[in-house]
Amino acid sequence: MARQTIADQFVDILAQAGVRRIYGIVGDSLNPITDAVRRSPDVTWVQVRHEETAAFAAGAEAQITGRLAACAGSCGPGNVHLVNGLYDAHRSMAPVLALAAHIPSSEIGTGYFQETHPDRLFAECSHYSELISHPSQMPRVLQTAIQHAVGRSGVSVVSLPGDVAGREAPERAAELALVTRRPAIRPGEDEIAALARMVDAAQRVTLFCGSGTAGAHDEVMELAGRIKSPVGHALRGKEWIQYDNPFDVGMSGLLGYGAAYDAMHEADLLILLGTDFPYRPFLPDDVRTVQVDVRPEHLGRRSKLDLAVWGDVRETLRAIIPRVREKTDRRFLDRMLKRHADALEGVVAAYTRDVERHVPIHPEYVASVLDEEAADDAVFTVDTGMCNVWAARYLTPNGRRRVIGSFSHGSMANALPQALGVQLAQPGRQVVSVSGDGGFSMLMGDFLSLVQHRLPVKVVVFDNSSLGMVDLEMMVAGLPPYGTSYPHTDYAAIARAAGAFGVRVENPKEVADGLREAFRHDGPALVDVVTDPNALSIPPHITGEQLTGFALSASKIIVSGGVGRMVQLARANLRNIPRP
Repeated sequence: MARQTIADQFVDILAQAGVRRIYGIVGDSLNPITDAVRRSPDVTWVQVRHEETAAFAAGAEAQITGRLAACAGSCGPGNVHLVNGLYDAHRSMAPVLALAAHIPSSEIGTGYFQETHPDRLFAECSHYSELISHPSQMPRVLQTAIQHAVGRSGVSVVSLPGDVAGREAPERAAELALVTRRPAIRPGEDEIAALARMVDAAQRVTLFCGSGTAGAHDEVMELAGRIKSPVGHALRGKEWIQYDNPFDVGMSGLLGYGAAYDAMHEADLLILLGTDFPYRPFLPDDVRTVQVDVRPEHLGRRSKLDLAVWGDVRETLRAIIPRVREKTDRRFLDRMLKRHADALEGVVAAYTRDVERHVPIHPEYVASVLDEEAADDAVFTVDTGMCNVWAARYLTPNGRRRVIGSFSHGSMANALPQALGVQLAQPGRQVVSVSGDGGFSMLMGDFLSLVQHRLPVKVVVFDNSSLGMVDLEMMVAGLPPYGTSYPHTDYAAIARAAGAFGVRVENPKEVADGLREAFRHDGPALVDVVTDPNALSIPPHITGEQLTGFALSASKIIVSGGVGRMVQLARANLRNIPRP
């Protein structure tokens, strides 16, 4: 029997690690790998139109499954295109293995055609980036890369010259003892005891939750109920913590709403749970603060801490809940719940007033209808920009839905390629790409990949013919918008020309029917909704200094616009306040 090549061994080891797909574009330096994939019974090649899409898709698959995912790029420009998507995966803590094919090994360092140095190029967006220059380095380098990606929740990159990939492996790959899941981390006894003492000593405690509360919803609710604490969240914590939450006071940050900001600043103890919340102006500097995080490098890098706790949120809360005394005074909690409901009540009419007559269509209205029409277990991938605003305020979490976006890296054009990766990983699930026209058009070529692979992704384009968030940023800085507009484009016609379902919606009365048609269609579908480019605009006579103040103060509560069904939750939570 013929001996394995390095490429065969590489693909076999990925299969052992649970990888089922490699996203990429074929090229000569990748030929041994793609041929090994062709012959593999366990791994398939997913052809895309741009390597950036490959990296985004792999990152989204890793986030939705919790398992290692893989992408690849051919030498030089091919793997350079991976960079942006890998940055996003790395900052999203998604375990991704990227193969950066390289020029012939004998030519490295000579300025050869398409030469780059991928082992250096990817160093900043990975935990591990190394070159395999000799067959004897396999399988150790690949195994080490996998352990880094899985163990540290991020990206690993292996650079592999095409000629080395085609050589015989020194030995047939054995069944390796590969790490495929992260362990639970329990804090030390001293930290648990100190945290319990601080909670007992405080009169007003606020919990602020990020994506690290995934899997800890019940524990957060139990602790909040025990100590009568308001519970706020960052954008990445919304899907894990807002649903079934009688203590909810909304979200803080640039897209914030409700009373979360107030609850954080009026507490005498703030506990940050699984969040690397980056916006320091929204964090108090005169409140005792505890941070719990599984990544020790996150502890204290945003806020001065009175106690740093290294551990999983769930394990930490399980340890302290039996140790803290139950509080009976809920005045602080009830005051924040009422303030939260009042804040939402004051703006809810903004997206319901005259919506059936407003043309162009209110984007808030489109998001609220999408929230109602989408499946209860839908996965939404969300473009950066104004789509982030609509998702944050209108997509209702319920414990089964997921929302994935470029929330830490903030890249444009992420939604469509992320939807591709999610749909391949979970083919029976409804996947909706919430796309801005700017982001969609940037990587629009990979709409053809949806058609090619017959993926039933539903793309909802918020088509305002502008870069809406950049418009707002310019006005906040006191600058007139410039270079932010696009010509009107019928994206539904493009979708139909590509062989997919496409419908263009210009009348608000047709929004629900357009979405329903797309959701019923058995295949890729695009709904091009022409929306109001002036949503969230600021009157031009306000000075730049006033605009800056407006941006900060408004985002601490809510920028003009509704908040969908969140107001219903806030009203429901008021019923928890005891009546005299």
